[in-house]
Amino acid sequence: MGEIYMLICCCCFDDGGVQVFRLGTEEQVPYRMAVHPRGDGVLCAFPNGCRLVRWESPEGDNPHSLVLRSDQEALVKLNDVGLQLAVSFSGEGSILATGGEDGHLRVFKWPGMETVIEEPDAETSVKDLSFSSDEMFLVVNRSSGPSRVWDLKSSEAVANLPREQGEIFGFCRFSTKSDNSQILFVTAMQGDYGKIISWNTTSWTRIGSKKVTRDAISAFSVSPDGTLLAIGTIEGSISVLGSRDMRVVLTVKKAHLGIVTTLAFSQDSRGPCCRLPLTQLQG
Repeated sequence: MGEIYMLICCCCFDDGGVQVFRLGTEEQVPYRMAVHPRGDGVLCAFPNGCRLVRWESPEGDNPHSLVLRSDQEALVKLNDVGLQLAVSFSGEGSILATGGEDGHLRVFKWPGMETVIEEPDAETSVKDLSFSSDEMFLVVNRSSGPSRVWDLKSSEAVANLPREQGEIFGFCRFSTKSDNSQILFVTAMQGDYGKIISWNTTSWTRIGSKKVTRDAISAFSVSPDGTLLAIGTIEGSISVLGSRDMRVVLTVKKAHLGIVTTLAFSQDSRGPCCRLPLTQLQG
């Protein structure tokens, strides 16, 4: 028997009960995932396209029962589009964006899947994308060229954020400041250093930049309250920084034996959790 891959869902119920549920994905590896913020399911990006997995509570006496099922109809427009390296729902869940290894950017209204933006680019791959909290803007990082900012109301590109010499852009995240204005953070490698760059979201000008690590940045997150940033590296280290001055407040060297692939803060912004590469279950 070959390698077995599955989606694992851990559910915490109101009475304190916890259950783990599994859905086999046959021999396909789910490379990227995006959970819908209002419970419509989880989008999984596979090598040949995307699938939506929904969770349902079946009728019966067991309050801790949950059924995971693959919805074959919800993502017909993404069934055979190849590997998507970036997938995300907007904060309210009304917009879905995907960016492909083939460079194709697709943005849809959710759940109707009406096209908002479509931009093919065979010369690059989409590396990352991020929605602003007010759902007005989408920023897209590609494997080369500038970061591009899209206006989601007009479906037009409104800014190209240029690289400085030697910079290679990585991750991008919008963040809300204490006065409810927004700021954009972009990670970059420049020579032997990983850095974080901040951008004004009105003039789209660069307002700050700081070198924060000598390792390649493999994961990036902003806390829900906007006060903290976190980076993970290919060496398995994690650093937490203040968003205002980008000073390191915590570093854990070799926090993991392998590359850190995902970081996320708790909802109270007290600290990040991280994820390693998907473990393959040998059968």
